[in-house]
Amino acid sequence: MISKTKRHFTIALAVSALSFALPAAHAQAPKVIKISHQFPAATTEDGDFRDRLVRRFAAEVEKRSQGSLKFEIYPGSSLMKATTQVGALRKSALDMSLVPLAYGGGEIPAVNLTLMPTLVNSYEQGMRWKTAPVGKELDRILADKNIKIVTWIWQAGGIASAKQPVVVPADAKGLKFRGGSKEMDQMLKGAGAAVTGMPSSEIYSAMQSGVLDAALTSSTSLISFRLHEFAKSVTTARNKSFWFMFEPLLISKSLYDSLTPEQQKIISEVGASLEQFGVDEAKKDDQRMAEVYAKAGAKVVDMDEKAFMAWRQVAEQTAFQDFAEKIKDGRNLLDMALSVK
Repeated sequence: MISKTKRHFTIALAVSALSFALPAAHAQAPKVIKISHQFPAATTEDGDFRDRLVRRFAAEVEKRSQGSLKFEIYPGSSLMKATTQVGALRKSALDMSLVPLAYGGGEIPAVNLTLMPTLVNSYEQGMRWKTAPVGKELDRILADKNIKIVTWIWQAGGIASAKQPVVVPADAKGLKFRGGSKEMDQMLKGAGAAVTGMPSSEIYSAMQSGVLDAALTSSTSLISFRLHEFAKSVTTARNKSFWFMFEPLLISKSLYDSLTPEQQKIISEVGASLEQFGVDEAKKDDQRMAEVYAKAGAKVVDMDEKAFMAWRQVAEQTAFQDFAEKIKDGRNLLDMALSVK
């Protein structure tokens, strides 16, 4: 029979062990990170690559962190509206987002540089921003606003039109147009278009109802949002495009800073490892978009260097000039971007 003293000692040991075990178990509880974006969920390998990229990121980080980091993914603006995501990151009300950075231009005017017409004219040029002075300055500006870039993603775009093809500035005159950023809107206005602003996820209903005659957006969105159902013509990005958009995977800096050094390393390394996937898939969609629209009966046209330079002239007189004059350090930022060849 166990003595009273021995029984008390055994109970004390058990209580002591439990007191240590509970905090340890609590410390091992996974950190759940929410990722929001506006794009359709990809149900196949042909689905929207931006959703697929986010899911690849989540799966690889979870694997490498041995489950200490887990993710909840909210596609299709199911967590919050597209245009509020940058502000939510800034306020730590959202953990992560894959979002056109220019959507945050109202709160962080300098980021309008990342959807400036004719400023970037190839994927390779856009990706060189990352290590160039303009990229370092963009990192600094975002860090001051509690935002960190995880994956650099650029997308070329085209023009879906329910009326005539839009290749040169004169073609846009009189059309009700969606540009996608303040600067794109300024250039389109300079070409004589009537501009209406909205996120790309709202273009379908706007074209369906006749609110829009034409819309600029990425090749991937031109496919995913099924604009070929209304378009009579489409201008592709297969050759030249004045529309290159920076659409990175972002994380709230306060969240990133709260992670362990090893978790931070994993997130940064996995994020960077997906950049080539982003370039490859965006290029595929530039070609695939043309095929989708041709199959739907739309006239498919391309932009050449002469047409591109005609748009550059309009952009310099409108968007470039406004950004340089009205944005803090705008001229310097523009010059840094223009120096990247």
